[in-house]
Amino acid sequence: MTPSVTVLPGGLRVCVESVPQYGRGLAAVALTVAAGGDDDPAGRHGTAHLVEHLMFPRSGREGSADPAGEGYAALVAGAGGVCNAETHRDHTVFHTTVPAELLPDALAWEAGRLLGFAPTEDVIRTETDVIGEEIRGAGDAGRYWESALGALYPGSRDSFGTAAELAGITAGEVEAFFRAHYTAPRMVLSVVGDVDPARVMAVVREVFGGVGVIGVAGEARAAGVARVAGEVRTAEAPRTARDIRAAEQTHAARETRTAGETHTARAPRAAEAPRAATEIRTAPLPAARPGVAVGHPLPDPVAERPAYLAQAVLAQVLGRSRLPALARSARDGHRLTSATVTCGYHGQWLASAAPDLTLAVLGRAPGTEVGAAVDIWRSVLRAVADGPLPEAEHRRAVNSLLVAWHRQADSLPTRAVALGRDALLLPGSAGPDALPAELRRTTPAEVAAAARALLEGPVTVTELAPQKGTVG
Repeated sequence: MTPSVTVLPGGLRVCVESVPQYGRGLAAVALTVAAGGDDDPAGRHGTAHLVEHLMFPRSGREGSADPAGEGYAALVAGAGGVCNAETHRDHTVFHTTVPAELLPDALAWEAGRLLGFAPTEDVIRTETDVIGEEIRGAGDAGRYWESALGALYPGSRDSFGTAAELAGITAGEVEAFFRAHYTAPRMVLSVVGDVDPARVMAVVREVFGGVGVIGVAGEARAAGVARVAGEVRTAEAPRTARDIRAAEQTHAARETRTAGETHTARAPRAAEAPRAATEIRTAPLPAARPGVAVGHPLPDPVAERPAYLAQAVLAQVLGRSRLPALARSARDGHRLTSATVTCGYHGQWLASAAPDLTLAVLGRAPGTEVGAAVDIWRSVLRAVADGPLPEAEHRRAVNSLLVAWHRQADSLPTRAVALGRDALLLPGSAGPDALPAELRRTTPAEVAAAARALLEGPVTVTELAPQKGTVG
């Protein structure tokens, strides 16, 4: 069934899809918000991530949907459901799955935590400590990805945050961020499963009518909310996260990424990246073993979608066949010991809008210098670029992406999240079910062109160097 899309008077977009074949008796709700790491205030990297944590309140109050203080997660678990959330550079998404007959309750709880957002200082301190542990446990890959992103697009930030910057954040700062960014025109509510769209919309209109329509200091935001004759309505609400940010000028100049370092806040889109072959060397990063991380900008997934999908296929070709073959032969005199290639935000392609990147992490054998490892990477790219890519190899790469997609397609929360992301980040997308056909249309010639684009475009190179006491 084709999803129905409704815009509520306040500007909240609601996507409802009845797909009982993917989970009879179940329903999934996703709330996607145009607020992520790129929106963090200067000196408060991680605010968006913190707000995500605080959307799972651990204390109730009289008149709220959870006066006993059970917490959102406890309410969902008590209904036999599950819930989680993710913060990205350009958005945050919350997703919940419950038995279909309890969907009205889940929608009321979702609206309730938006309407009742009022974190205390104690809860904020608890969650900043939790985030600090998450940052420490994120692993090396996150640091490599952030280094490449920051070099290619100054001002873009990862979503985790910085523990030191969050240590002094106050409840007032958190609420100001929430009021500024969790407005109705910046949000998409997706409901997927064994549902009746008309009944879903009746509940949504009842419980979400007052969500996100008033901004900071009780005034309607410039994102499109206007108050006329006592009625809150949208005034040409922006349709995409990018439009919203441009309209609100959320990316005004920011200062001090870290002590003594400055950056501009608005990252150029991938299409704006310089196309001359430019190598950007970043500061070395500690690692367990010698290596190098190489980053390349990706095309815009909206304006250059075929080229973007060709990059996803190229990453499969490189990561599944070309580079592993070299790494497996390292003991026979080759210079790479390992190789991984990821396309998109921490390997999640089509999970963020531009700017985004492809990242290759190459292990260096003893005696192999950084430049030599990069030369190997370029030689592998050149072999694909010179093509033609064998049809069988191309088909295997496409099929691996299709298998991954089909494994996720039956997941209700995955479908709900995909609908929200498409509406907020990828305007014009035909929806998740159209993606397999788009991938199958990708040709070996387009994959060769994708390899040439990486060779000709800017590239970041980060040495991964063992510290004293680590295994070399």
